[in-house]
Amino acid sequence: MNEVIAKRALGAALAYAAGDAFGATTEFMTPAEIKDRYGVRRKMIGEGWLRLRPGQVTDDTQMCIYLARSILRSKGFCPVGVADGFVEWMRSKPVDIGSTVRAGIRRYITEKKVLAEPSEWAGGNGSAMRILPLVVYCLKSWHLFPAMALGQGRITHHNRDADLIMLALGECLKVAIETGDKMAVLDVASAFIRRYPAYSFSRYKGECSGYIVDTFKCVMHYFFDETSLENIIIGTASQGGDADTTSAIAGMLAGAIYGVDAIPRQWQRTLDSDVQRTLTGHMYELLQLPCCWVEAQWEAQCNAEWFALEQAEGTLYDGL
Repeated sequence: MNEVIAKRALGAALAYAAGDAFGATTEFMTPAEIKDRYGVRRKMIGEGWLRLRPGQVTDDTQMCIYLARSILRSKGFCPVGVADGFVEWMRSKPVDIGSTVRAGIRRYITEKKVLAEPSEWAGGNGSAMRILPLVVYCLKSWHLFPAMALGQGRITHHNRDADLIMLALGECLKVAIETGDKMAVLDVASAFIRRYPAYSFSRYKGECSGYIVDTFKCVMHYFFDETSLENIIIGTASQGGDADTTSAIAGMLAGAIYGVDAIPRQWQRTLDSDVQRTLTGHMYELLQLPCCWVEAQWEAQCNAEWFALEQAEGTLYDGL
C-alpha cells in the first residue's frame, strides 16, 4: 500500500467526519442567525436543531461508514449489498435521515427495486455526500468508478444534476488524494464548469441548501477561496443551510490536501472516537481490497446506466 495515498485518504475521511460534526451545529440556520449567536465559531460544540453531543456525527458520516462496510462485507461492490446496508442503517434509528434517502430505502424494502426511477425531485446531495469510501475503494481501478458510483447513488437519487456532480466530486477527490495538489483539483473542477457552466461557483452568492447544485457551489467556493482546512470548514458551516453536508464534503477535499494534522486539535479530541477508529480501519481496508463487482448482472446493469448517461451527455470525462 502506498503510505502517502493512505495518509491522504485518511485525512479526507477524518476531515469529512469533523466537517459533519462541526457543521451540524448551524444546519438550517441563516448566516445572520449564526453570526448573532456564535460570531465566528472555532470550537466543535454539538447542539444545533438535532441537539447533538459535541463531536457527534450525522447521517452523512454514518452513510459513508455503512457504504464502506457493505463493500468490505461483500468483498466487492454490489448495489444490493449497499441497499441492504442502508436498510440496516435506517433501522438503527439514526439521528437524522433525508426525505429522498428515506424514500429510496423504503422503496427498496417494499418493492425490492434497487435503483430508483429518474426524478426531477431527487436532485439532493444525498448520493454525493457518501461517495468518499467508493472513491478510496476505486483508486486502484478507476475505470470501475463511474458505474459503481451510479450503482450506489441511484439507490436513492436518480437525477441528472445529482449524477453529474457526484461524479465530478469523485474525480476531484481522486485527484486530491493522488496528487495532494489543490491546483490539480482546480483543473478538474474548471474543466467540469466549462462543460456545465450552470454549476459555476465563480460568482458565489451564498447558496448552501441541500440541492446538489447549491451544495457544490458552496463547497467549491470555500475549498478554493480559503487556505486552511480549518477555515474551509468554518466558512461552509458559517453559511448555514445544509451545513453538515457542505462542511463534510468541503472537509473531505481539504483533508486530502492538508492532511490529518491540519484538523484542529480541539476537533480531533472532541470528534467521536468510535467514528474515528471505524473510519481509519475502513479506509485502510478499502485501499487493500481488490476492486471488483460481486455479481455480473449488477455489473452489466450499472455499466448500462453509465453508458446511457455518457450517451446523453457526450463523453463525460473529455477534458477532465
